[in-house]
Amino acid sequence: MNTTSIAKAEKILEHQLEILWENPEQALMVPPLMVWGPPGIGKSTFIHNLCKEKNIGFIDVRLAQREPVDIRGLPVPRDDKQGIDWIVSSEWPRTDEDGTPEKGIILFDEITAADSTLQVAAYEFILDRRLGQLYQVPDGWYIVAAGNRTGDAAVARTMSSALANRFCHLEVAANSASWLDWALIKNLDPRVTGFIRYLPQKLFSMDGNKERGWPSPRSWERVAMELELAERKNLDKDLLQIIIEGLIGDGTALEFMAFLEWSGKIPDIGRMLAGEAKVTIPKRSDQRHAMLSAIVHNLRQHEEPDLLLDGLFEIIHKFPSDWAQLLYHDVTLVMDKLGMDDFLEEMFDHPRHVDLENKILM
Repeated sequence: MNTTSIAKAEKILEHQLEILWENPEQALMVPPLMVWGPPGIGKSTFIHNLCKEKNIGFIDVRLAQREPVDIRGLPVPRDDKQGIDWIVSSEWPRTDEDGTPEKGIILFDEITAADSTLQVAAYEFILDRRLGQLYQVPDGWYIVAAGNRTGDAAVARTMSSALANRFCHLEVAANSASWLDWALIKNLDPRVTGFIRYLPQKLFSMDGNKERGWPSPRSWERVAMELELAERKNLDKDLLQIIIEGLIGDGTALEFMAFLEWSGKIPDIGRMLAGEAKVTIPKRSDQRHAMLSAIVHNLRQHEEPDLLLDGLFEIIHKFPSDWAQLLYHDVTLVMDKLGMDDFLEEMFDHPRHVDLENKILM
């Protein structure tokens, strides 16, 4: 099965949501998504983030941590003792309750870690969008599942053929380009984005000891957080290295710490952007990558980034065309996502922008 990126999987999910919302009466005909992929690449995260962006409901069902009654409902004897009634979980969205979002996603996460009894319990819910005569999934809610593959050294069981046949299956893989765009927008520590830009193959690797830390999009996000906390708390370098090794493994941590050492020797980006220092471009590739990430970081942290445009264009023109194109992409991507329309308008109207277009389009 061909793999796709998280970014493309997100677009497909958006497409499925639009189909469902435009044709609610055809809810049963819109196939739910099954997102396959190794642990740590952000399968459930991108689904949750999409719900936040669209301001729709989100219910996360960790199937492996449930009991069958959590899905099907709890049988309760009737007062007349002539049969049983069922109490369905209150977490499922209803259309007749105040405050329940009309639209949303129900995510059956870690579905491949659930045993067969739990998969059977979820079968009717996923296939028929209902639980007998007791409950019907509202038309505006979409069902998605996610899980690891059996070869990922994670808890994973075979999915029944009947359940598998109901899904539209997507297999996602780590993609450094789309992850870097996401990381830039999210404002992850520029040292992390610089390193992954420098060594994109280090974004994800399960080649080492899978019982210890290894590099993945999830662990790199945590590395970025630890870097910021270490700086804030003045943590000793040797302690920081131990933490990073625990997150991404010894080998990658050693390379990353070396990258931090060299990236700390790049020229003062803030002063160059402000026109207070001569623009100097490092010769080393790792330092150049660190410099690009630091430039974008400085721009978004500045209260009036438009005041730095002269310095920005001076830096861009000093770089070779391929590096200039990369920097231009990062700056316009981030500023567009931040809604900095005034900055972008001034940037496009800047007298040196025409020369830049000729430079990066050569």
